[in-house]
Amino acid sequence: MKRKARRPDRRVFVRWLVAALLITTGDMACHAAELTFDLKVEHGRVPESTRLIRVKEGDVVTLRWTADRPLLLHLHGYDIEKRVLPGIPTELTFTAYASGRFPIHVHGAGETTGGQQHAEAPLVFVEVYPR
Repeated sequence: MKRKARRPDRRVFVRWLVAALLITTGDMACHAAELTFDLKVEHGRVPESTRLIRVKEGDVVTLRWTADRPLLLHLHGYDIEKRVLPGIPTELTFTAYASGRFPIHVHGAGETTGGQQHAEAPLVFVEVYPR
């Protein structure tokens, strides 16, 4: 009588695949950070020491803003806008999923963000580095 060659059990393969994915995903989550940066806008500017924010892909980033006048902030590349009112701390939170250098501009009340050129320099830059 001929013996049939055993085929690997499909369930064993699926278990190994799921375990590998969990380990990989868990490893990424262990390295991601939750970071908060306090940014104070006075007279349309932030201090030099807070104009560049550096984070890594996967980090959850909170930018806590205070301002001396009403502002509409736009984080380019992530296409996030946030209104900031004077004297009220306002949080802009996002997960850094794309690497690169992303400017944050102040927009006027009637401005649109799509394809707009800015005359003024960015208020802040967010640099996201690969993990």
